[in-house]
Amino acid sequence: MFISRSPSSTHNPYRRCIWISVSFLSLTFLLLYIVVSSRSSTSARFGIVIDGGSSGTRIHIFSSKGIMGGFPLLDLKSMAVMRKTPGLSSYLGDPELSGESLVELLEFAKEKVPNDWHKVTEVRLMATAGLRMVEVGLRERILESCRRVLRLSGFQFKDDWATVIPGSDEGVYAWVAANYALGSLGSDPENTTGILELGGASTQVNSCSLFMT
Repeated sequence: MFISRSPSSTHNPYRRCIWISVSFLSLTFLLLYIVVSSRSSTSARFGIVIDGGSSGTRIHIFSSKGIMGGFPLLDLKSMAVMRKTPGLSSYLGDPELSGESLVELLEFAKEKVPNDWHKVTEVRLMATAGLRMVEVGLRERILESCRRVLRLSGFQFKDDWATVIPGSDEGVYAWVAANYALGSLGSDPENTTGILELGGASTQVNSCSLFMT
């Protein structure tokens, strides 16, 4: 993902840290907001998102320390991510095996989320361009294989939480993540930042003016 800031900002260590945070938040912030914002407790809450990309599958584990200003207060230090290759779209020859590729990722998540929180921690699979280009029947067989594994993961899961998201949603999530990390989410639209996200099989361009029109 690239953020449309001035060139000089890339030399600022603080900005570089923000960019790193944005890269972790890219596809997942809005989902985490849904997971934690409905809960009023100020204690830690966890959310798990599996990003099914074209070149690999990543699992992201997030923790929220509560709500501040209407948005979840993320504990960036406790975030964890693990990547496994190849991507889900590589299982076209044997789609029933695609779910097995999630097992190692879910074991990683179990190590990061305290045992007492497993049953109440939501896990969602959001596949992107790699599976968007796959024929519908094969795509659904791959997703169903993943659902079977997710149902037995020990985390909270519903079948419709494993899906292929459109590129428009992917871009919105990245835009929200970038502006959350930059502190401009919820501010004057003119003060928000546009993004250009370059994925393995798709590109998204988003700015507030695009949303408003």
